[in-house]
Amino acid sequence: MTFHSPQFFILFPCVLFLYFGSPVPFRNFILLAASAWFYMAWRPEYILLILFSVTIDYFVAIGLSRTTGVWRRPLLGLSLASNLGLLFFYKYFGFFAEALRATGLPVRLPAWEFLLPVGISFYTFQALSYTIDVYRGSFPAEKNYFRLMLYVLFFPQLVAGPIERSSNMLPQYRELHEFDYERAASGLRLALWGLVKKVAIADRLAVLADAIYSSPREHAGPVLLAGTLAFAFQIYADFSAYSDIAIGVARVLGFRLRTNFDRPYFAASPIEFWRRWHISLSTWFRDYVYIPLGGNRRGEGRWAFAAFTTFLLSGLWHGAAWTFVAWGAYHGLLVLLTRAAGMLTPRRPPRWLAASLTFLLILLSWILFRAKSAGDAAYILTRIPGGPGSWNCLLDRQLDWFLAGLGIVAVLIADLRGPIWEQRWPLPLRWAGYVAGVLLVLNGLGTADTPFIYFQF
Repeated sequence: MTFHSPQFFILFPCVLFLYFGSPVPFRNFILLAASAWFYMAWRPEYILLILFSVTIDYFVAIGLSRTTGVWRRPLLGLSLASNLGLLFFYKYFGFFAEALRATGLPVRLPAWEFLLPVGISFYTFQALSYTIDVYRGSFPAEKNYFRLMLYVLFFPQLVAGPIERSSNMLPQYRELHEFDYERAASGLRLALWGLVKKVAIADRLAVLADAIYSSPREHAGPVLLAGTLAFAFQIYADFSAYSDIAIGVARVLGFRLRTNFDRPYFAASPIEFWRRWHISLSTWFRDYVYIPLGGNRRGEGRWAFAAFTTFLLSGLWHGAAWTFVAWGAYHGLLVLLTRAAGMLTPRRPPRWLAASLTFLLILLSWILFRAKSAGDAAYILTRIPGGPGSWNCLLDRQLDWFLAGLGIVAVLIADLRGPIWEQRWPLPLRWAGYVAGVLLVLNGLGTADTPFIYFQF
């Protein structure tokens, strides 16, 4: 289910016991040690990258807090260069080297290849938000090095978000968190729902989406559409599941993480979709890219440039491939066209119609996101409306498709009303939901080991 899942399930109860059973001064140390062990269980040496990043940012922020002169921009530049430099080196170096070779220019970069550090895109952005906020004067520099390290390394949201802000998390590391039954129960319920979404829904949909997207040229028409639908709900169930688990686990420990999803497939426009999908990343790009580029303060032309550039960079953030760049550009164009349509036709269609059209447009974007190459994406986009094709791939997996359909319905109902155990139903029925959820998770853990999609970013 996760990278080193057994370590997580061993780690959490141990941390819970030690955290609430220790004197306050030692609690952050316990969290820091547990977070470091959690990350090092994957590849120990890569924690040095986080140590390097945090150390640079710690001294940069201290320097920014002590000077108002010409050194402020160079100091911020050092933080940007160190964080983005690591991200570029490990994630994008090969991509740009290949793109440079394709131009035919007599410039060659070495063909270095490295294993991508898990979560580097997430913790890099989280670290950057801290130094930028200190530079802007919106948050004071953290004087405690280990507290800043914990801010970046906090294990529930380390590898796939939500991307937190220093203004939310750093003050919480100074608070006294006593064990609270209601808060812990709420967190465990949310984490259980995340596990159910991941193991019983997303992983089942993954099998169906992979079967079609692994060889798309063998299919056409409704089969390609079915595979795309499977992936659309797989990625939502998968990514929102991790966010639910992270938020739930942190809540048990007494910490408040940001909401990362808010019923995105019920959005009535592409602009609204991005206010509901991966909210922590959307607001990061809004605050640190879109607004500095001018936002909507300097006329329509500057707004269009800022919005399109932001989405282009967002696409590149997701992966070092032209399909991700195209995915970002597609969403940028959708936002531009949505705004233009709103200016030309101020009368809005019924919400159900707008939401249906928005979902269709988002569905098409997932083809770019999931396809292994631009050629495969072009094939799928042109063949979905091209003919009926063969239904054998669907008929051979009738039970899988039926169960996947039930999972999709469960996700949509839960988005509207919440899982069964969040309802005001009789206690025996809610406990039946708990038991069913645990059994679904245990059954799935024994049959599948599909990593979270966003671990690759």
